[in-house]
Amino acid sequence: MMSRRVFVGQAAGLGLTLAGGRSLWGWTSSPGAELSMTIYMSPTCGCCAKWVDHVKAAGFKAVIHEEEDMDTVKESLGIPQEMRSCHTAQVEKYLIEGHVPAEDIRKLLAQKPNAAGLAAPGMPASSPGMAVPGEPHEAYDVLLFQRDGKSEVFAKR
Repeated sequence: MMSRRVFVGQAAGLGLTLAGGRSLWGWTSSPGAELSMTIYMSPTCGCCAKWVDHVKAAGFKAVIHEEEDMDTVKESLGIPQEMRSCHTAQVEKYLIEGHVPAEDIRKLLAQKPNAAGLAAPGMPASSPGMAVPGEPHEAYDVLLFQRDGKSEVFAKR
């Protein structure tokens, strides 16, 4: 498996912020600070790159892992088969699977539910990174999921 890591970080106090807002010395970022998100994606996926631009524009810092074998990544992280999409991210203790809007990720982090994460299974046509200007909106659901595959609707889009 080929992996190339690209890091974009921020200063937090005297330490460097890692994924989940932790610093090298265990301190956390101040409230309202940008959150770090680790993203696993294919280096050739254009819609994944557009989604990364979307979350960066929403204030997330990105640690990008370019992976050729995303199935292995998803298996190792425990993403249920029925939740899968093209890219996978981790922010704080949560998994983010696919083209989940940044607004929903912020809502998840504010509510802190007992769940594995959020997913926009498949590749919904109107989701961030997939939407085409001028095309009609196609409704889709963002799901809150557990590692055992159980899920419920978190947001209707």
